[in-house]
Amino acid sequence: MGEGPWAPLLSDLYQFSMACGYWRGGRQGEAAAFELFFRRNPFRGGFALAAGLHHCLAFLQAFRFSKEDIEYLKSVLPPTTEEAFFEYLRTVDASEVSVSSVPEGSVVFSKVPLLQVKGPLLVVQLIETTLLCLVNYASLVATNASRFRLAAGPNKKLLELGLRRAQGPDGGLSASKYSYLGGFDFTSNVLAGKLFGIPVKGTIAHSFVSSFTSMGEIKPRSLLPLGGKEPVDFPSLAETWLSRVCRLLQVRLDQVNRGELAAFVSYAITFPQNFQGLVDTYCVMRSGIPNFCAVALALNELGYRAIGLRLDSGDLAKQSVEIRRVFRICSKQFQVPWFENIPIAVSNDVSEQSLEELAAEGNEIDMIGVGTHLVTCPLQPTLGCVYKLVEVNGCPRLKVTEDEEKMTLPGSKVVYRLWDAAGFPCMDLMALEKEPPPKAGQEITFRPLGRTKEAGKVTPAAVETLHQLYFKDGQVCQPLPSLAETKAHAQASLDKLNPIHKRLQDPEPYQVAVTEKLYSLLTSLQSNGS
Repeated sequence: MGEGPWAPLLSDLYQFSMACGYWRGGRQGEAAAFELFFRRNPFRGGFALAAGLHHCLAFLQAFRFSKEDIEYLKSVLPPTTEEAFFEYLRTVDASEVSVSSVPEGSVVFSKVPLLQVKGPLLVVQLIETTLLCLVNYASLVATNASRFRLAAGPNKKLLELGLRRAQGPDGGLSASKYSYLGGFDFTSNVLAGKLFGIPVKGTIAHSFVSSFTSMGEIKPRSLLPLGGKEPVDFPSLAETWLSRVCRLLQVRLDQVNRGELAAFVSYAITFPQNFQGLVDTYCVMRSGIPNFCAVALALNELGYRAIGLRLDSGDLAKQSVEIRRVFRICSKQFQVPWFENIPIAVSNDVSEQSLEELAAEGNEIDMIGVGTHLVTCPLQPTLGCVYKLVEVNGCPRLKVTEDEEKMTLPGSKVVYRLWDAAGFPCMDLMALEKEPPPKAGQEITFRPLGRTKEAGKVTPAAVETLHQLYFKDGQVCQPLPSLAETKAHAQASLDKLNPIHKRLQDPEPYQVAVTEKLYSLLTSLQSNGS
């Protein structure tokens, strides 16, 4: 679950029907090339992050049909399907498949292939659905996470906590993994932490706080000071500190919820070096904050430091400012320097828009927990990747359609990323494989993709070949980076992107273009197919 390798039957039935058709016509071994790409940048933004490559490679490396797979296929394909076809499927694997890809975590744009897949026609057809499944959601969530990171700014810590809202366990694991790749710092998903090495964080829930009603419910009651030998009656110490805090903050002692205090005390006794409170089960400023401060100051007296609090409702920005003010007052009054810097974490159906509003309003928030709006991608449920045939037996193939957006670009291609003198990528240029590569400092004639087809010229300061060969002869053919390294690459890719293309609202479109030779091939095939 979540890690693969995935069964070759994780596909659509029509893939097997087509495979049988290829086999029946003796075409199964024809050399074919497919490209996997998306047609529009997601979230009305200017870019996407490519993700899912590692899982695609694991799938291909294990791609073969078991005896049970074959028997099931016999039950769902037409009864007239020849037995010899099923015997052939027993021999099928990905040993003749090659995959070139942009490095995982790279910034990518619409119409530009994420994956270029070559191999026997039957095999590269059969793997279509699984590759799309593994790339679509991964890239969408990684992109969504990167947008949350851009909205939050570089200094806020981001915690993914969407498992309970995700589309099933596999969706939850994928969301945790690719949110981390896209820029999040932590996950609440313990299994994702184990499988992927993502740092795991969490606090307590309202149920824990509301389960206590009085101080008499606290068991055990004693806490050993850090480095000390004699245990202390910690509930009594916390109540003493509560009285002092209430006097300082001018809060009536009888308004403070004793069940909440008991919950905080019990949690602090259990985890004295990791105490953190959830302060909005009742009134934040008249109960949650006085109780939290009392317990944190009692812990401080015994040599411990609270590590933070979480706020899950109300005006998060305004309350964070008020809470920080209280921390500073307590820090100064009780001469506890570290107290004013206690981290404040927030959650509460946080969206990209609410992050932008938080930033505009000003706040004292250190960590933001995001769930539903991150993992379900409600602004765009799918990236819409497609997998299209571009060449068979060295002959280019083209999908001609009245819907111009759905037209494909024919032929096996090399994609070059052109960089301008300011150090930003300025164009992705698609060329036919047999064309000489563009060179830095030399003028290039191109045709833009989009409504205008007028030729343009560009002189790049640097030229980068976008794709690398990752899979050949049935094996991964180069070392793969760790998830942490892929995350770092994603951040570096975003850092290099011009701010005009990174804007969350109304970004400047990034230029994707083709060479004159590819444009001529396209128009020639269009004329023949019309």
